[in-house]
This record gives sequence, C-alpha cells and structure tokens, in this order.
Amino acid sequence: MRFLSRSLSLQDMTLMYLTTLATLVVILMASYQAGSAADSRFPYRILLDPRGDLMLSWNVSYPQQELYLELRVSHLRYGVVLGMSDRGEVFNADLIILWNDGQKSYFGDAWSDSNGHVTLDSQQDYQLIETRHTTDGFYLLFKRPFSTCDSRDYLIEEGTVHFIYAMLEEPLRSVQQLNLSLLHPGVQRVLLLRPESPTPPLPHDVRTLEVLAPGITIPDQETTYWCYMYQLPPDIPKNHIVMYEAVITPGNEAIVHHMEVFECAPQMENIPQYSGSCESKMKPKKLNYCRHVLAAWALGAEAFYYPPDAGLALGGPGSSRFLRLEVHYHNPLLISGRRDSSGIRLFYTPTLRKYDAGIMELGLVYTPVMAIPPAEKDFLLTGYCTSKCTQTALPPGGINIFASQLHTHLAGHKVRTVLVRGGREMEIVQEDKHYSAHYQVHTQESSARIKHQYLLLTQCVYNTEDRNLATVGGFGIMEEMCVNYVHYYPRTQLELCKSHVDPGYLQKYFTFINRFQGGDSCNCGQPSVTEQFMSMAWDSFSSQVLSSLYSTAPISMHCNQSTAELFPGDWEKQELPQITTFLPKHQYLCESCPWTDGHSGSPTVVQPHGD
Repeated sequence: MRFLSRSLSLQDMTLMYLTTLATLVVILMASYQAGSAADSRFPYRILLDPRGDLMLSWNVSYPQQELYLELRVSHLRYGVVLGMSDRGEVFNADLIILWNDGQKSYFGDAWSDSNGHVTLDSQQDYQLIETRHTTDGFYLLFKRPFSTCDSRDYLIEEGTVHFIYAMLEEPLRSVQQLNLSLLHPGVQRVLLLRPESPTPPLPHDVRTLEVLAPGITIPDQETTYWCYMYQLPPDIPKNHIVMYEAVITPGNEAIVHHMEVFECAPQMENIPQYSGSCESKMKPKKLNYCRHVLAAWALGAEAFYYPPDAGLALGGPGSSRFLRLEVHYHNPLLISGRRDSSGIRLFYTPTLRKYDAGIMELGLVYTPVMAIPPAEKDFLLTGYCTSKCTQTALPPGGINIFASQLHTHLAGHKVRTVLVRGGREMEIVQEDKHYSAHYQVHTQESSARIKHQYLLLTQCVYNTEDRNLATVGGFGIMEEMCVNYVHYYPRTQLELCKSHVDPGYLQKYFTFINRFQGGDSCNCGQPSVTEQFMSMAWDSFSSQVLSSLYSTAPISMHCNQSTAELFPGDWEKQELPQITTFLPKHQYLCESCPWTDGHSGSPTVVQPHGD
C-alpha cells in the first residue's frame, strides 16, 4: 500500500488529489455508461445474500486510498442498508442507507449505536456518484476513502471486512426510525483491499490429480478429522504443482472446515491403506510420518496459484508416492448419513520451473499447555519461529515468502505474522485485525525475504467472553489453533517452526495459583495439564498471571524437518525473544491533510436514471 510523501506542499497535494480524483471519476463514469464494458471497471464482486438479490462490486485506488463500490439490488422496494462492523454486528456499525419516504429517495452516511439505533452521520463521507435502473435491477455507485478520520466510520484495512445488509420493505420518513436489530441483517465477509492481479495462465501441458475422500459417511459428531491414504503411480517422474483448488461435495460446504494433503517421508517404502479417523487407535503409526504439506485449504479460500518461477515438487527421486488427505469436518447439527467425497484437485506440469516451492507451519504447537482463560475479550498468545531455528534450517541466501494463510478456530479474532531482526519489527508478513474463522483465505500478496538470522512471530488474539476455557489443542472446533501456513521458495527441510511455553514453568504457575487461592499444595498423583486448567477457579488475577507467564517464561521450540524429527540442537527452555522496536502505524491522507471529503449531515436526494 503506497502513501503520499509528507514533503509535498499542501497546494501540491491538493492539486494532485483533485486531478487524480477527477480522472478516476471520468474513467469510472465512462465505463459505467459503456454497458458492454461493465465487467472490466470493477474487478471484484461478491453476492451478499444467499438468493443472489444483492451483488457488491468494487475497485481500489491505492494512490488515493479510496474505494469505488457498486451495489446491485435485483428487486428494490423502499430501500437498502449496507454497512461494515467489527465482527458483523448490527451495533456500532458504519452504514450507507438508501431509503424512500413515500415521495422521494435519499442516500446517506449513517451509523448505529450500541443498541442498534441509527443516526445520520454529521460528516457525510460516502459520496454518491450515480444511481440507475436496468433490466436486472437497481444500481448504486458510490465511493469512500479507506480512512475518513471520523470516529463513526469503519477504518478499511487489509484483511477481512464484515458487511451487513438488509432490505427496507416499507417507506421510511427518517433514518432515526431505524433499529438495525429489528431488521435482522445478513452478514457477508470479504477481502476488500487486494491489488488487481490477473489469474496467471496455466501451462499448455497442465494435468490434474484429484485426492478425494472415498465416498465416506461423515460421522454424526461435532468434530471429525478424517485421514485417507492415496497412492501415486509407481516411478512417477518429478512434476511441479502450479495450482490447486478445493473439491467440495455439493451440500457439504458448511461441514467441510479445512483440508490438507501431506506427502509421506520418502524412506517409508510401504504405507498401509487407511480410511478413518485421524485420532483412531487403529490408525497405522506410519501415518505420523506423512507430514510434508502439499496443499492446505480452509473455509473461504479460493484457487491457489504459484508464481511463474516456482512450483511444488510432486514425484521424482527423493519423494514419496504415498499421500495423506486429512479432512476436518465440523458437524455441529450432528447430521447423520451425509456422504462425502471432498478433497483437493492438484494441477501439475512435467515442465519444471526454476525453483521448488515449500509450505511451512508457523505459530503455536498443538498442545494444551497454551490456553485462553474464560471471559477474556483480548487474550494474546504468541508463537515463535526463532532465529536459532532459521539459522539452523535455512540456507544463507534465505527464502522468499509469496503467500500465507492464517488459521484459528472460533475464538480467534485478530492474527498477524511479523518478521523481526535484532529485536526490531521489520515487516508484516500477513495481518487480519478482523479475522473470522468462517472466512479463511490465502493472501497471495504476501512477500518477505527471510534470511537465516531472522525471527518470525505469529500472534493470535482471542475472545472468550461467552465461552469457557479453550486450549490450543488443535483438534476440536471449540479448542484453538494459532497457525500461519506460509508458502515460499526455494524449498528447505524446515517443515514446522512453532513454540509453546516451557511445561515446567506452567507447573510453577499452577502451584502458585493453587496456593494463592488456598488450595491443597499436595502433588500426589499429578493431574494432567488439561485437568489442572479445568479445575481452576478463574478470575481476573489468575488470567493476568497466566498472560504474564506466556509473555516472560522460556519456550520449547519445535524446529521440525519434514520427517517430523527435530533439527539437531537444544530446543528446550529457550529464552523468550524480546521485541524492542515496533513498526509505525500507517498514516492515511485524512491524517496528513487538513481537508476532508466529507460534507454536512444532509442526505443526498436520489434521482435514478434508466437505460
């Protein structure tokens, strides 16, 4: 994202701003009226509602830090409400409203309070460009800056944006009559800020391979991890995977939560055929040596493309012909008898590219020693990929990260991965301040050069205000994860770089809290970590002490090879990395310029044009 230099004079900045704005509006209006060119002016679009009555399309101007948005309403009656809020709530939302009072139609910038009551904003920061009727509906074209410096307006940043929407079925004399909670708005999630990047063409000799579940019956339980062994043809030569996508059995879109395809360790000459629960005691132990990630997909992700000079190796010397598909089913309604053949479709080519690509897991180890106490609004956990691990496992020239995918379960609501060197934050690899477990997508604009003395930290912020204790066990949807799957090249043997608090220091915490709360200090028959967490009487003090422990105690590092074995070295009781210098906050145009695009709180009278 580019920002204007502060060295420019106010007059220069104003002239540049107004000239660029006028040019953009002319281009947009010309293409808007062109009819046949309608699809090219807004490269991004999404259906907001399940019936497809509301379509949102948009374009991004990064130099001017503005969004141009077009809302199509197939069947407009007396108006429509479109808004953005932190988590998709109807409260404290930033809104645009089109309403009809029985005689005239109006367009206005508004907001809702903590009770859902709507008020017209005193600073109108959404600028209406045009409205029109066509044979397929009513179109509303408007624009808004990323930031307006208006406390009532939503700050549009990279990451997930939660849209709310509702239709007005009766005339409305004033927006003050509205209470959003009575309209029961729908919610849709989307990435608004993403530079236009055309889909790269696939090679002429591309082939496909589908790794799918073999028509299983999804268990009637809330959480299932299903493992299926897939065998490649013998003596398959080396190919490069250049793209992959999810294959979801129709009707199971809401149950298939995430999927991964792993390659087994090449030294394993035979892997037993298996199709069943990944946690089953009957599962062959050899499946634990199938940990090299080939593809990772989670709810909300789209097709994934590799850069032109890199591909993910499939087949050839030093590879395995055994693949493990792992599908996570989330079935809270306990639906029974549902058949599934979901999986991942790989697109590969025998024409090798310059570099082999790889996928690495960053964040927290799946372990109950990391936990989020109940009734917490913003509880921070941090997973480390230490400089000791990167120095041990990465080549001197480093690696290039070109994409990443953040992942938590339901309690996670902010996630970021940051590159650090010498205690100084250098670059944000990926960040989502409004993260949702219901919308997890690859960010292919990620780019970072990671050298062998760099530290990567992945931070997750959790909300358990309406939940009980959650541990980072990684399996059930009510447990938690804190992971970033980073895609990079050239490939190394570093498969997983994660951490967790030293278990010995956690036991000291249990002992201290137990004594403080007047409990029995006897260690007879030491209970498990989970049992100790569950038996605690949680209050603000015990939660604060646990947070302090996680931010100060030594850590255990998992610096793992693709064989699931640690790299040589001492990885226990490692000193917690210290971050002393942090990246500055981005500055927006409204913060550096004394003017504002906003005008008084009067709504705009709408005069739609027909075809």
